[in-house]
Amino acid sequence: MKLIIYTALMLLLAAFTAKAQDNEQPIDTLTRHVAGIRQELDVLKRIKISGYIQAQYQVADSGGINSYAGGNFTSGVDKRFLLRRGRIKFQYDAPNIDKGWSTSQYVLQFDVSQGGLTIKDAYAKFTDPWCGWFSITAGMQNRPFGYDIPFSSSMRESPERGRMSQIIFPNERDLGAMLTIQGPKISNWNWLKIDLGMFNGTGAPSAGVNTSDFDKFKDFIGHIGLSKSTPSEKIKWGLGASIYSGGYRVDTVNTYKFETDSTGIMGYTVDQKKADVAANINVRNEIMRSYMGFDAQFSIDWIIGITTLRGEYIMGSQPGTSSSTTSLAAASASDFYTRKFNGAYLYFIQNIARTPLQAIIKYDWYDPNTDIKGDDIGIAVKQSGFKTTGLADLKYSTLGLGLAYRWDANVKITAYWDKVTNETSANLAGYTQDLKDNVFTLRVQVKF
Repeated sequence: MKLIIYTALMLLLAAFTAKAQDNEQPIDTLTRHVAGIRQELDVLKRIKISGYIQAQYQVADSGGINSYAGGNFTSGVDKRFLLRRGRIKFQYDAPNIDKGWSTSQYVLQFDVSQGGLTIKDAYAKFTDPWCGWFSITAGMQNRPFGYDIPFSSSMRESPERGRMSQIIFPNERDLGAMLTIQGPKISNWNWLKIDLGMFNGTGAPSAGVNTSDFDKFKDFIGHIGLSKSTPSEKIKWGLGASIYSGGYRVDTVNTYKFETDSTGIMGYTVDQKKADVAANINVRNEIMRSYMGFDAQFSIDWIIGITTLRGEYIMGSQPGTSSSTTSLAAASASDFYTRKFNGAYLYFIQNIARTPLQAIIKYDWYDPNTDIKGDDIGIAVKQSGFKTTGLADLKYSTLGLGLAYRWDANVKITAYWDKVTNETSANLAGYTQDLKDNVFTLRVQVKF
């Protein structure tokens, strides 16, 4: 009898054990599935997709004007709808859980507009895993010069950067590598940032324009900046200084420098004749392109709202052609003209109390040739070998007035008026008086 009872108990125990094992199998499978999903979610959380669209309607004083408010107007056109920017950005950050900062970052950003599809950013950034102070960024990226160039167009209060910024740094980006020295956010030295980079100097491609490098010369860009705030974050301020040193290969063209001829008239004389340029492409001379800049920012959050002051001054030497001072994106088939320039922009921005309204005042100027003014421009030179000054030597200034309205956290509507004033000369046909080239812009920006 005892044997029968013992045998029955053993059979029941075996049955319960088998049942328990059967129950554990789906639990283990579910656990593995949950772990896999969690791992995939961790990867997805490190991928950030963002972007914005800027659609606008513009009215110009005259049809077919040349403009830096979103590009030139087509001949005979003084009103237009424009998809100014359509950006989508993909960013992946690899975490460093122990240190609290990302050791690697990968960014790819496109711009889609009526002009076509272009790459804006394509770079990888690597930060040292030991102290987090040193980063290397390689690829298509913002030039680290000043404050205005790296500042996002989705955050900027005015519709466009100033005329000078667009001329000396077209498309803002360039292909190269940059070393950044900055303490991590947990560091007491996070307020100091140093950027040192080497770039092609040709800028980023635009729709239909290839800006592959065309010479052996590389351009150096450096910026040192500091930003501080009070413990309450009510007052914030920053200062910065920048330097740019580079240039272009001189092919079989003349180079000109600015001088005064024997009769006292200012113009351009040959600095180097094309016949003197070496036939060997590897030993051809470089025409220098050098800038120095200073920037400052200040904001205070007080009873009338947030007040922001921001400015930047740049001076230097800019090689261009007889008709343009825009930085070159390809080897020049035209003669080079070197000019000393300066320019600046100043912002006053006032959030109106705690309302969604923001008032904007901006003033900027660009003087492409600081050695000549007014009626001296365009006077015909008399000495043989000299070239007469012209349109590319005129100074421009722009006063911008705007009002922005925050529809919600993602939508901003901006009404903005650019009053453009050009330098005049009695000796320059078509520029004896100020041109009618003011532009009104009504923009809607949607950001996600």
